Amino acid sequence: MRASGDSAGLAASEAAKEDHRVRTGAARRESTRRKLLSAAVEVFAAKGPDAASIDDFLAAAGVARGTFYNYFKTTSEVLSAVTSELSDAVIARIEDCVRQIDDPVERVWVGCLIYMEVAVCHPAWGRFIARAGGRSEATGRLTDIYLPRDLVSARERGMAHFTHDRAARDLVVGAIYQSIETVLSGAAERQHLRDLMRLVLAALGIAPSTIERLNDMPLPEIELPDSLKSLEAAKP
Repeated sequence: MRASGDSAGLAASEAAKEDHRVRTGAARRESTRRKLLSAAVEVFAAKGPDAASIDDFLAAAGVARGTFYNYFKTTSEVLSAVTSELSDAVIARIEDCVRQIDDPVERVWVGCLIYMEVAVCHPAWGRFIARAGGRSEATGRLTDIYLPRDLVSARERGMAHFTHDRAARDLVVGAIYQSIETVLSGAAERQHLRDLMRLVLAALGIAPSTIERLNDMPLPEIELPDSLKSLEAAKP
């Protein structure tokens, strides 16, 4: 009976060691991936999505080429990962917040302002999306799905007055990314974001009383995704 008990104890000990090795290896791989993504954000912010090269990522992350290829094969894969794990994750949290709002103009105001506030509070990501300039493959679903949805709804409900949906979308998108860059460059304070949105809503034909009401509202708080929270900590 003792031999049987000893064997069972040994097996349990070996299983525990193997589980520890697996968990340690997984944590190490995740840490390296986060380092690569953090470096990629910095590289894309500096060079733009088109000019960045794999060598740039290697230098920024301080990893070997073989290590990089364990996670990504091309710069497009890196851009896709940054978008899905950061930009899309942020936008999904914002969408969870704004879809509880019935008023489409309020959804535009709240969604755009939260997006810009997050960008200026997390400069690495903010510089990345500003440099991307509204490109859907780099900035996620904001420009392709949620913003057009709310602009069209506001127009159809007679709350906004503009003729061309695409022109309205481009007006808002261009203003968003330019204002992020303006604040991050130090050319204006964060109040610039609200001043900008007031002008944008006026250009879309929103009633002045509505704009003033929205400007007096505090923004709701959202829980940011862990991928964005860990971005600064993951810097090499």
